[in-house]
Amino acid sequence: MSNIETSAGHHEQAHFDTKPIWRTFWILLGITVCELIIAFIHLGTGFPPKLVVNGIYLILTCAKAFYIIAEFMHLRHEIKNMIMTIAVPALLFVWFIIAFLWDGDSYRNLRNRYDRHHAEQSQVKAPAEKEQEEHEPAAVKPGSKE
Repeated sequence: MSNIETSAGHHEQAHFDTKPIWRTFWILLGITVCELIIAFIHLGTGFPPKLVVNGIYLILTCAKAFYIIAEFMHLRHEIKNMIMTIAVPALLFVWFIIAFLWDGDSYRNLRNRYDRHHAEQSQVKAPAEKEQEEHEPAAVKPGSKE
């Protein structure tokens, strides 16, 4: 950091406050440690159920994402319209992804239920391939000796 000379001739040191950075670090670390504790408890005991664990992870991950956006993109100190300009399209994008995945799963389930041919073909296993000692080329290039 360089010294800055003011009009009065005093030398002032530029000051950078690291408290907000450390606070952000500890908050994100705390959320991550909570996620890890929940994972180890679930893996060790099977409690809480996987659906509950996934829901908790989703909530904690969204909390971390919004906190990172607020701190590192400096949106916490912006006007509300600026925040909404960024947050609303991001939320709509997440909603679109969820809606498309939900719709695709619904289509797959309906196809399996009502299309008998598809349901029968999905149960058929492919025959095992025979082992061959020497593989023959699929096609011979024109002008080659073989």
